Amino acid sequence: MIFLFIDPSIAVSGLNVTPEMLIYDLETFGFIFETLCIRDLKVYSAPLGGKVLYYNDGTLEVDCVLQIADGRYGLIEFKLGDKRIDEGAQSLLKIDKLIKQKIADGDTHIPEPSFLAVVTGDSIAKIRKDGVMVIPIGTLR
Repeated sequence: MIFLFIDPSIAVSGLNVTPEMLIYDLETFGFIFETLCIRDLKVYSAPLGGKVLYYNDGTLEVDCVLQIADGRYGLIEFKLGDKRIDEGAQSLLKIDKLIKQKIADGDTHIPEPSFLAVVTGDSIAKIRKDGVMVIPIGTLR
């Protein structure tokens, strides 16, 4: 079971871990990083009527669907290191393609996502050739 805290320091304190311990447990560190990202997105999107949602249909999953009050939304994956950016981007592109196909077939009335992004812990901000944005967590502040 995964718990999502508003402040990731609560989880770190409850687990009684140190930064040094998290270096050797990247799975736990990844969950804490995801919580940090979600907290920041909730705070920074609130003035726009933002909602931070999660999508999982059993076969496809998106870490975050960020929707603002006018209905526009973006799909976001959270990846701790640069080595996992491609994995996150491929997942987003797969879901984007599925949404576009459903729209073309008339099977859905939702619009296309306004953006696709991978939020990471240690990269420079850029837009990849496939259109997926790479956003370092520090640029959200």
